[in-house]
Parts: sequence; C-alpha cells; structure tokens
Amino acid sequence: MQLRETIIQAAYSLRANRLRSWLTTLGVAVGVFSIIAVMTALQAVDRSVASGLSSLGANTFEIQKYPAAFFGGQGRNRFVNRPDITYDEGLSFRKLMEGKAKNIGLQVSSSGNLVKHDNLSTNPDVTLFGADENFAAANGFGIETGRNLTGNDILYARNVAVLGHDLIGSLFPGGRLPVGESIRINGKVCRVIGVFTQKGAAFGQSQDNLVAIPITRYLAHINEKRSISITVEAVSQKEYQATIDQAAGAMRVARNLTIEKENDFEFQTNEALVESFRDFQRTITTGAFIISFMALVTAGVGIMNIMLVSVTERTREIGIRKSIGAPQKSILCQFLLEALFLSLLGGVIGIVTGAGAGNIVALAFNIPPIFPIAWIVISIVVCSGIGITFGLFPAYRAATLDPVEALRSG
Repeated sequence: MQLRETIIQAAYSLRANRLRSWLTTLGVAVGVFSIIAVMTALQAVDRSVASGLSSLGANTFEIQKYPAAFFGGQGRNRFVNRPDITYDEGLSFRKLMEGKAKNIGLQVSSSGNLVKHDNLSTNPDVTLFGADENFAAANGFGIETGRNLTGNDILYARNVAVLGHDLIGSLFPGGRLPVGESIRINGKVCRVIGVFTQKGAAFGQSQDNLVAIPITRYLAHINEKRSISITVEAVSQKEYQATIDQAAGAMRVARNLTIEKENDFEFQTNEALVESFRDFQRTITTGAFIISFMALVTAGVGIMNIMLVSVTERTREIGIRKSIGAPQKSILCQFLLEALFLSLLGGVIGIVTGAGAGNIVALAFNIPPIFPIAWIVISIVVCSGIGITFGLFPAYRAATLDPVEALRSG
C-alpha cells in the first residue's frame, strides 16, 4: 500500500471508534496541557517582572525588614522575629549616608484602604504610604499638579496628602482640580496638596493607585508599630554596588549591630527580585514536568492497551489483508500511524487549551498573548515519541500475525 492509503486507512479505523479514540487522547492532552499552561503563565510573569523592575530604577535599591520574596516556611521566624526598622533608625541611616547617595526616601505602607471625597469613593484597594519629602524622587514619581511633601510637612506631621493619578478619575471627575480639596482616608480627613504624575503598571498592578501622607503622621495616627523601608538611589550605575556596601555599613551602625551579629535587614535589588523569581520558576517548572511526565506515561500505556485491543478486534481483517498480499510493512505502518495520530491529537488539544489557560495570566498582567514556541515544539516531539514507543509493540504484533490463524479468528 502507498503511504497515502495507509494514512487514510489509519484515520478511518480511528474514526470508526470515535469514543475510544477521544478517551485515549484525553490522557495525552492532560499531560501536555499542564506543562504548556504552566510555561505560558511563567513566561507571562517573567515578562511582567522584567518590565516591573524598571519601576525601581536602574540605580535604586530598598532596605527592608523582609527579603524580596518571603513565602514563610522553616525560616519564617528568622524574619518575623527581627526588630522593626524604626523611623529614628531611618533618620540616623540617612544622616550617615549624607553625600553618598543621590536620594534616600523613608516610607511605610498599607494596602486595602478606602478614600472618599464628598459622595464619591474609590474601591477599598488603595495603597496608603507614609512618606518623607524624598519619597517621590527616590521612587521615580513626579508632581503633575500642586506640590510634593516638604520637610516641614514631615516635621509637623501635617494633615496633607499627595494623590496617585488613578484616584483623580474616581474622586474628581470632569477635570476638577483636587488641590485644596478635603478627602477622607478610612474616615480620617486630610487636605490634598498635589497629584503625582502617572507612572503606569508594574507586575500587573497599577503604581498610581496610592495616597502619600507624611510618614510622621502615618506613624502617629495610622500604625506606629509598622517597620519602615528605605529607598536609596545611587549617584550612578558605576557607584551602585559601592553604595550598597556603604548602605550596609550605615544600616548596621543605625541598628547598633555589633561585629559578631549578622544583618537583621534585607536589600531588595533588581538582582534579588530576579533571583527570587527564578527560584520560584524552577520549583514550579519541576513540579509541572513531573506531573506531565506521569500523565504522558500513563497516557502512553493507555495507547498501548487500546491498540492491543484494536489488534485483537481486527485480527480477521488483518488476516484477510495479509492473504491478498499486504506486506508486514504496510500493516506495521498503519498501526503505528494510528498510535501516532492518537498521541498527536492529544498533544494538539493540550497545546491549544494550555496556551489559552496560560494566557489568562498574561491578560491579568496586561501582557500581550504569549506562545511558548520552544515548549510547543518539545511537546510535539514528545507526543510523537510517546505514540511511536507505545504503539510499536501492538503494531509489531499485528504485522507478525499468521494469516491462516488470523482468518480462523472470529
């Protein structure tokens, strides 16, 4: 038989047992779906991380109580039991770093806040920052309208606020100017003195859904026990690592750490964020690979089982074909193609559904659709290997049947 006729015959045989064929492909589809969905989602997060790192700035790093990625676990107590970084320590650090950095901003924040103006309100998802006068410069914010927080605002803990750009549409529609207006943050009234320029999104989240008030007022009236974070902007990229080293020494002095004590604070840099994500990515990829491997092996066993059943059911058909001159090669190719079709069909279904599911994450992070070409090619190759490997024994068994014995069957 020619190859074209062999393919047509294999497709016809599968179509004759549609339910069985679809159930067999389902196992392959599940295995491919899991790896494609995970890798598509991870690539979406990876792109979001890459674009979001620019929000810190190339020459900027933060000093915090907790590391960049903190998931708990065995080392949880090590971080939780650390003393908070206090505002006084932040002031001491800034004095020690005077002339060694371009900008040093002190800040503390909380999420899930509700802001109101007259009868209008935001969703309860606004980030409230207690900030000093250097917060805007250190974090890459400009002032669009009004003014920034000043040293006197911080010194006297004035009841003033600078709004993120997202709040303007919610609280002051129609182009109204918010400067001088009163707003309520979780029921507490304060006066708007300015609006930050729009900064955009990072890590899939808006950076403009915020309110900044003097850090002294935050600590006095919102939460005096919160650990602050310190944003440091180096003079240049060339001085970046040297600034980190100087900051480590200054922070140890500000925290009164003796030489035998280890650092009880963490640096959040672009490199630290990337490495934390890479560790997370490797863990998830390994888990997805194990799940996919088990699912594909199980599916391969299912393909072999179904093909053996098919050989048994079609023994007489095989005998008739061999008796009229069909060579072993043609029968072997037909059954191998049937197994290959089953595996590839499951692979295609898994790729399409997996890419769709993974791109839900890309949509959430406002990332263009992603298609992990390398993993798609790997999936197709693996599915082909599964089909051929697990279909080889049933195909060989069909090809080597004795025609006389086969004709007696049934």
